[in-house]
Amino acid sequence: MTASLDVRSRSRPDPSSVRVDGPWAHRDLYANGIKLHLAEVGEGPMVVLLHGFAGFWWTWRHQLTALGDAGYRVVAPDLRGYGDSDKPPRGYDAWTLAGDVGGLIKSLGERKAHLVGHGWGGQLAWAVAGLHPRLVHSVSAIAAPHPLALRARIGRSMFHRRAGNQARAMGRLFGAQLPMLPERRLTRDGAAAVEERLRAYGGPQWTESADFADVATRFREAMLVQGVAHSALEYYRWAVRSQIRTEGRRFAEVMSRPLELPTLRLRGELDPVILDETVLASKSWLPSYAPYRTLTGAGHYPHLETPAAVNRELIEFLRESRAQTR
Repeated sequence: MTASLDVRSRSRPDPSSVRVDGPWAHRDLYANGIKLHLAEVGEGPMVVLLHGFAGFWWTWRHQLTALGDAGYRVVAPDLRGYGDSDKPPRGYDAWTLAGDVGGLIKSLGERKAHLVGHGWGGQLAWAVAGLHPRLVHSVSAIAAPHPLALRARIGRSMFHRRAGNQARAMGRLFGAQLPMLPERRLTRDGAAAVEERLRAYGGPQWTESADFADVATRFREAMLVQGVAHSALEYYRWAVRSQIRTEGRRFAEVMSRPLELPTLRLRGELDPVILDETVLASKSWLPSYAPYRTLTGAGHYPHLETPAAVNRELIEFLRESRAQTR
């Protein structure tokens, strides 16, 4: 089924509208007590692609085909609350979300998987590696520093002006804490705020392209699916509320253990959301093999803006990480 792209319609898009046709197969399976929709392509070692805020599985269309052609079994799920996956009222904490990904790997009949995540999906990839390390071969985090590095830099920049401005760059994190109003703002005028965010965070070459127009339209429609806006904002809400809750403190304690898995960090050089010093601060929790690459001309969405460069980096890293773990 090909998605309808009329974001001006007042009717809510059907969740199945995200099942865009292409050289992949769409599947539904159950993991951690919910139904997850995913797109799948290829055979070989498993790679799981985890999308970020306001996205859905289709954000990885370039990586699905490139990694599939490179000899991997690649799956891109709609995360809990997104696309055609279930949208329960609860379960947007890191513990439960990590359980979703762990359950997905097992439901697909695999013992381990390479995880690739962007934004909040990258934060989730870190969480799965920390909470369920036996299920993970490697982590590739795009625009996603280690969760404790991000928390530390936000806190430091709130009190020390010379410490960078990570708190201001992540300002929408705090704006999402209000009840109801953020959902209304996000879905108003056909989810125009989604396109505004993409334009503000993307690099200038991409935001003036025809590809950007296609991505913005599909992302806007996906945000208008019933329940998605609330679910997407719950990720933000837990991230803040967890700082004073028991499960958040326990999460930080577990995540404080250094990872022993190969790790790749990718960041667009023009990214206004995730600062370079925040990504560099992740090194305290990383293994010896943890390359960091900056992608020229890209903003916050390198996998969409410069897909060929991202694909090269991912394929090279996945092959090297396999050698590292033999």
